[in-house]
Amino acid sequence: MTSPVHDDAVAVLSAWQAPDADQSAIRHALLAYLAARPDACARECVTGHLTASALVVDAAGERALLTLHPRVGRWLQLGGHIEADDPTLREAALREATEESGIGGLTISDAPVHLDVHPVTCSLGVPTRHLDVRYLVRAPEGAVAVRSDESADLRWWPLAELPDDVAFGRALG
Repeated sequence: MTSPVHDDAVAVLSAWQAPDADQSAIRHALLAYLAARPDACARECVTGHLTASALVVDAAGERALLTLHPRVGRWLQLGGHIEADDPTLREAALREATEESGIGGLTISDAPVHLDVHPVTCSLGVPTRHLDVRYLVRAPEGAVAVRSDESADLRWWPLAELPDDVAFGRALG
């Protein structure tokens, strides 16, 4: 039996129009994985699991808020594991963005903007894969970020200067 967020992920990815062939291939791979794994949205799924991320941009759309991930040691967009009570991917991404940025009043895109699959050793403590569904999130005017315990640092970056790990955000500027 699947969870509501699993069913939502299937619906979202089935309807999503990928911007290019690479993103289309990842979309098909994620849909196949979801079809094979009822637990694909749970972090306990050791072979890999969906995650929900958010590229948080300022009100002007000129800068993105990145976190210095303490375990990975790189600047990344906000986001993380889907929780059992997250009803949708979109709500999981918004929850993660709000928790990790400390910013209230964030608004999130209706559909994902990017997909990615990458190897990682996450909270399970064993090598796995994150099947990342990424949304665009806007901060309200004058938003001030507050670092959470999940981050070594938070910083606003001009979109043209994003690290390669979040280079997809350059296309949003």
